[in-house]
Amino acid sequence: MLRRIAPAALIGAALLLGGCQQPHAHFGEPGEPLARAGDEIMVCGHLYHTGAPVVLWTDRGGYDAYRAHCHFKPDEVYPAKAGKNPSAQRYGTFRRHLPPEVTADVASNGWSLPELQEYVDLFVLHYDVCGVSRQCFKVLQDMRGLSVHFMLDLDGTIYQTLDLKERAWHAGSANDRSVGVEIANIGAYPNMNTLDKWYGHDADGRTYVTLPRWLGDGGMRTKGFVARPARNAPVVGEVQGKEYRQYDLTDAQYASLIKLTATLCQVLPRIRADYPRDAEGALRTSALSDEELAQFSGVLGHYHITTRKIDPGPALDWDRLMRGVHRALHRQGDTNRVVSRGMHGGNPER
Repeated sequence: MLRRIAPAALIGAALLLGGCQQPHAHFGEPGEPLARAGDEIMVCGHLYHTGAPVVLWTDRGGYDAYRAHCHFKPDEVYPAKAGKNPSAQRYGTFRRHLPPEVTADVASNGWSLPELQEYVDLFVLHYDVCGVSRQCFKVLQDMRGLSVHFMLDLDGTIYQTLDLKERAWHAGSANDRSVGVEIANIGAYPNMNTLDKWYGHDADGRTYVTLPRWLGDGGMRTKGFVARPARNAPVVGEVQGKEYRQYDLTDAQYASLIKLTATLCQVLPRIRADYPRDAEGALRTSALSDEELAQFSGVLGHYHITTRKIDPGPALDWDRLMRGVHRALHRQGDTNRVVSRGMHGGNPER
């Protein structure tokens, strides 16, 4: 079990976070540009270091889930007839089931960090079944009218598409309490048919991702990146009581996911650095009951929320993830700091 650490704890010298404190404003000269290091996520309009490469929706090359228009066909608005979404909006402005006084305050003033810290206590891990983040955003934004806060590409790049105060549409009943990430991975299957199309082996037997020709370079920021699963052979394991095969994440994905998870555990401290466990203390690989889910806070898979899902699959190494998160959270460093005095993006209503 993770010991709750002092607010000054960080992830190495690079991870500088706001913890439970409200960010202090820094006022520069008029017209002075605000610098970014390129590793920050946005929470309630403020930026927090992660130590991992991050592209915001406000950045050139980012993916903006606030847009009503399609990303890849900017002249088209998402058609309501394409799904259950009755409007062009792909996220919720409010997280539901809040006390009336909190709802009224958020409606009048927007989310404060302490409010968000009180009501968000889950970090949900998905695999995207798209293979790369660019294709994932195309499916979510342009085709399905859904959203997720983060996408994690094969090369370890994290794309943030919404401020964490928004209620993204990614995990059904858990949306009100959660932050979500779609991890680039083609997924888990009962046999090797699909996996054999997406993975190849070089002359010395090492496995690598082979993107279909129609995906081109996949849109990865690291040009020429060779994506290799952290474990060379497919992992076989049970999810929801059935056996599946899946290739692991890349080492770059683990490195970034560890840093992102540790950051979220600091900025939103009700997200515990632990996953659902069975009576023996091992990873639970089936859905939680409604009661169990209501009582759980921490990091979990989509398959923990509903029996209809099997992501992030049997290959995700939960112990590797949590060991890294615990090491990061227990390192000591300089005082936490916020990079920006309130950098907002994307949504004209905010």
